[in-house]
Amino acid sequence: MKPRGRPKKLRKIQGEPKILLFSPRGKPGRPDEAGLKYEELEAIRLADLERLKHLEAASRMGISRQSFGRVLNGARKTVAQALVHGKIIRVSGGSYKLKEGSKTSGKKEKEAK
Repeated sequence: MKPRGRPKKLRKIQGEPKILLFSPRGKPGRPDEAGLKYEELEAIRLADLERLKHLEAASRMGISRQSFGRVLNGARKTVAQALVHGKIIRVSGGSYKLKEGSKTSGKKEKEAK
């Protein structure tokens, strides 16, 4: 069966993060995991770390302001749930492509489902 609706546009990210796993301390046993996509981490970086306005951040990622807002809200929800419930945050996958000139492991485009 074909996916319905418009195909998801690849989001531009600065580069793949060096750290892909964040784990809470002090919780006995093996905590649950929360998945954070590469483009969600990039949205948090642009909005919260670099303090860019949503329009500028969306432009850097090659998406609309509304799409940027949805990506950012999803990322913040995932991070908040992981912090409050003591979950591991694993960064992986997503629908993204690397920006021109970014230094990474050589991967150019990915689309994970």
